Amino acid sequence: MTQYETSVPYALRPDSVEAINAIFRKVYQYMALGLILTALTAYITASSPAAIRLLFSSSTPLVIIAIVEVILVMYLSAALMKLSTMTALSLFMAYSVLNGVLCSTVLLVYTSGSIYQAFFSTAGMFGAMSLYGLYTKRDLTSMGSFFRMGLWGLLITMLINFFVGSSTLEIAISFLGIIIFLGLTAYDTAKIKTMAEESDWSDGNMIGRIAVIGALELYLDFVNLFLHLLSLFGKHKD
Repeated sequence: MTQYETSVPYALRPDSVEAINAIFRKVYQYMALGLILTALTAYITASSPAAIRLLFSSSTPLVIIAIVEVILVMYLSAALMKLSTMTALSLFMAYSVLNGVLCSTVLLVYTSGSIYQAFFSTAGMFGAMSLYGLYTKRDLTSMGSFFRMGLWGLLITMLINFFVGSSTLEIAISFLGIIIFLGLTAYDTAKIKTMAEESDWSDGNMIGRIAVIGALELYLDFVNLFLHLLSLFGKHKD
């Protein structure tokens, strides 16, 4: 049995407060582990001249890493119900490490003060919206659909600005990104709660899978919110 299976109180009703708290403890633990791995990998990469030369000698290494990340997320989403908890968690951790390599650019571009400020601002805003999603009685389905459509629009705008290079458009992208990922944080939290309530709590592996995919979704919300805040308010190194 996995560690998750031995720690979930199966005797609890799925819609009980204790049951919801049990699964969200795992969600936030996995998410925090992913963030720690990302931060450590980013720091190690940015501190290594050899790694910097390898990554930035051309755009190819970064493009390959980005493609692998997309494949990992797509595979986790598509095959989640067929994976064991430990396999899904391992893939999530692998994604976190790869993302840390990409995020090492943040440490090279922005001042440490800006990074700390953006991180703590992200933590506060993320925490508030996640709590809202967890405890609200409202149905956030329509809000989630709205923000997911907004996310596609944001990605298209970012692609356009990649070729245009407009500083004004970049500011607008950062501002919209903050709003979109705050909304998605609330929606994803509420969705995880619904999934937990509707799951078979006699299946420990199913609960473990939900914890992993929930952690991945909230991890993505946190990281993207952090990057957009940093882009909008961060100070570049001299």
